[in-house]
Amino acid sequence: MIRFDYNTRLIEEVKKLPGSRWSQTKRCWYIPADNFHLDTFLNKISGIADIDASNLKDNSISNISTGRIKESFLPELPKGYLEILEQKRYAKSTIKTYTAYFRQFADYFSEKSLEKIDFEQINGYLLELITKKSISPSQQNQRINAIKFYYEKVLGREKQYYKIYRPRKTKALPKVISEDELFKMLEVASNSKNKVIIGLIYSAGLRRSELIQLRKQDLVTDKGMIFVRGAKGKKDRTTILSDMISGFLDTYFNEYKPNYWVVEGPARKQYSETSVLNIIKNTAKKADISRTVTPHMLRHSFATHLLEQGVDLRHIQMLLGHSSSKTTEIYTHVSKKSLANIKSPLDRFVESKMVNSNKLRK
Repeated sequence: MIRFDYNTRLIEEVKKLPGSRWSQTKRCWYIPADNFHLDTFLNKISGIADIDASNLKDNSISNISTGRIKESFLPELPKGYLEILEQKRYAKSTIKTYTAYFRQFADYFSEKSLEKIDFEQINGYLLELITKKSISPSQQNQRINAIKFYYEKVLGREKQYYKIYRPRKTKALPKVISEDELFKMLEVASNSKNKVIIGLIYSAGLRRSELIQLRKQDLVTDKGMIFVRGAKGKKDRTTILSDMISGFLDTYFNEYKPNYWVVEGPARKQYSETSVLNIIKNTAKKADISRTVTPHMLRHSFATHLLEQGVDLRHIQMLLGHSSSKTTEIYTHVSKKSLANIKSPLDRFVESKMVNSNKLRK
């Protein structure tokens, strides 16, 4: 099986490999074992993409690099695209996503002038990604935004210039863990640093990016407050600092002595988002939680548990930094409190039967 992000040049090269075929059900390219020769494959592909061969059974070649298309083989960004993103102070993660997706878009239309591509061609491109690469609705929206940025912000065209059909938003409920599961994670966390990472995200309702951007001076321990600066939408806010986590922080600061950031990586640099994710996933497994736990699940759990305590929805919205109350209202659908006064009709039926039965006995 050969998997990679959509790239026209890479597709053409894979097609030339002996025995290569496209699997409609697996949504990937594959080569039958009898036709596969590693040297041939590497000679054909290694100049275009770094290769992750860790799933091959032969351990001697499992140290080949990560699987991503080499940027040098994608078209350069149009003049002004990156500059305007930076001038408008888009988040680093947004800039990375937009530039990557737009370069793939430009690669797809490499034989055409980008300025002359119409909305029907763009929709055709997106439809191909949906049907052949099974991109998610979220990724589809990000790709649309990356394309719209070029035509509307870089070229300065009207928003009505072209029409792109956006996917219908899925209405998935937030996934949460219980208070018992959270305490178990804190109990089994391997060190004070991991306790602080898990505890701060949950107890303050932080996003993963907000945690790694948290400075020591943003913690106001005597007032039980945390200043969250430049969060999503470039908004500042305050949230709560748990007394219990303050104790964890004292232990952690004494052991690790971070210099500037609350959580620091090697050479006292900002901690990576991947490291935060791995710590939470691994600690959840250690706590015998069968589901995959993510940083955002801890944030969802913070909001849900506050709602169950009776905290007003408006206060929860403020602590989370939501612009709209509608975003916060989704937690009412997963809160146990919202179901507390609702009894299943089956239970009511059984109870009435029992009452009637008791009356007959009397």
